[in-house]
Amino acid sequence: MFDLILYAIPFFTVTLLLEAASFYFLPDDDERGYELRDSATSIAMGLGNVAVNAGWKLVVLFVYAAVYELSPLSLPADNPWTWVALFFADDFIYYWYHRTHHTVRIFWASHVVHHSSEHYNLSTALRQPWTPFSSLPYWIPLAALGFSPWMILLQQSISLVYQFFIHTERVGKLWKPIEFVMNTPSHHRVHHGSNKIYLDRNYGGILIIWDRIFKTFQAEDEKVVFGLTKNLNTFNPLRVATHEFTAIGRDVWHAKRRRDRWGYIAKGPGWQPEPAAAEPQNV
Repeated sequence: MFDLILYAIPFFTVTLLLEAASFYFLPDDDERGYELRDSATSIAMGLGNVAVNAGWKLVVLFVYAAVYELSPLSLPADNPWTWVALFFADDFIYYWYHRTHHTVRIFWASHVVHHSSEHYNLSTALRQPWTPFSSLPYWIPLAALGFSPWMILLQQSISLVYQFFIHTERVGKLWKPIEFVMNTPSHHRVHHGSNKIYLDRNYGGILIIWDRIFKTFQAEDEKVVFGLTKNLNTFNPLRVATHEFTAIGRDVWHAKRRRDRWGYIAKGPGWQPEPAAAEPQNV
């Protein structure tokens, strides 16, 4: 099975080293640059993600293939319009995958890993979860629509490669038509910001048009503060990978009502139950 991400690793490595060198030789007081322990954690998270996906992608491929074989539809891979349709369909699905992984806490528990760094550089792009399992259902409709499984996986990889290069402070705002259509370093810096104005904004993968259509777009205005609203203060990869799952388990364990247990799992991050109504008192 061809995996574009594996072939892209040498290019990721070279560009990461070049960016790190640029901060060393041309530092900028307004940019955080690299911190050795933070980058080491991000790289460890990326390697763990590759290891998990080595087995998990076989499951994904099997499911896509089963759905594709059962579907009455089959789109020809040699037709350029098939690839154009796949590009837009994949990017649209990615938007909703990404958005729900910010607004449903059990999904956020996996995705929060990517937002846990207080730095923003190419190593941050490698800070990926070790629990990628929740992404599977989102792309199944593409197989049902007749896109071959290898095409779906390839387009997913193309999207991830593109997104690697927008994790940088070294590129400012681009030409306005590009900024209007494409997800850029400026737009994605907003997405990684913990500023109140930037929370839950700019979910796009390659395109930013979905955010403009669904009213989740925010331009980069004030200086971005990277990280979480409550930062972890740890470089331990295991804790980075599991801390929100642990927090969910703790909240569910201590919840007094069944609906509160469900709320801690399926509501948004930071959700809290309403206080129980006070018992009427006899007078």
